[in-house]
Amino acid sequence: MNKVLIPAVVAAVLSGCTYNPIVDTAGRSGSYDEDRAREITNDIQHCKQLADEHTNRTLDTWMQVANLYASFGTLGMIPRKESTYKSRTRKCLEGRGHSVID
Repeated sequence: MNKVLIPAVVAAVLSGCTYNPIVDTAGRSGSYDEDRAREITNDIQHCKQLADEHTNRTLDTWMQVANLYASFGTLGMIPRKESTYKSRTRKCLEGRGHSVID
């Protein structure tokens, strides 16, 4: 039982770390006529706050642990799923005209 419990707890702790998106700030993206990089700090803060308000982080973390366990158990046949918080943050930044790399 401890062989399963310890990796699950470690995965839960690690997946609870804050997501810091990597954004390409070198140029224009989307249909905008001007560079949007000057607003990146404000946009990251707003998007993280919006994603946090609309995501149950505890449930999201445990879903990540279960998905990771299933993915390892099936030798990768079940693909790893991106967390809801990370997905919402990325989608928000892309909606504001930023090119998110990771």
